[in-house]
Amino acid sequence: MPDALELLKTRRSVKPIEMTGPGPADADIKTLLTVASRVPDHGKLAPWRFIVFSGDGRRAAGERIAAVFAAAHPEATADQLAFERGRFGRAPLVIAVVSRAAPHVKIPEWEQQLSAGAACMNLVTAAHAMGYFASWLTEWPAYDRAAMTALGLAEQERIAGFVYIGNAARAPEDRERPKLDAVVTHFDGAGR
Repeated sequence: MPDALELLKTRRSVKPIEMTGPGPADADIKTLLTVASRVPDHGKLAPWRFIVFSGDGRRAAGERIAAVFAAAHPEATADQLAFERGRFGRAPLVIAVVSRAAPHVKIPEWEQQLSAGAACMNLVTAAHAMGYFASWLTEWPAYDRAAMTALGLAEQERIAGFVYIGNAARAPEDRERPKLDAVVTHFDGAGR
């Protein structure tokens, strides 16, 4: 296992279409979810939950998404509907991180949403640590209320991300990362 800093320096996303099996076994999925749960969570609210799409569940979710897409787009082609049916089949495992952020007397909703985002990132990092590749996406189903309802979300819940997990069909190339001088400033007390 790489040391923690090297692990963080080498994490990269792989497009779901470039993923292959095998995916994580049940014990690995439990580990991934355990790590994803260990995020800052002011007030111990657990303002997120997880939906695991594996095996036949990926196909069933794709059928629901395709039905929502077809209802919203009656002009959809057979190829478009086939893509939607296969949306969750692009990787061996997909985990939806669902934000349950809600008004609270002490904990701002924004902090609860950030906690859900941290759960997504922990999930991606844990997958990398376990030798898998991951991609954190939203795409249209994360913003479509009918799609969210079809996947079992309550009215106040939202998708923080769909995390696709698997192996890479080929070695991924890294992309250029931001130069620190372009994204870092140092506060000096003179108004900067």
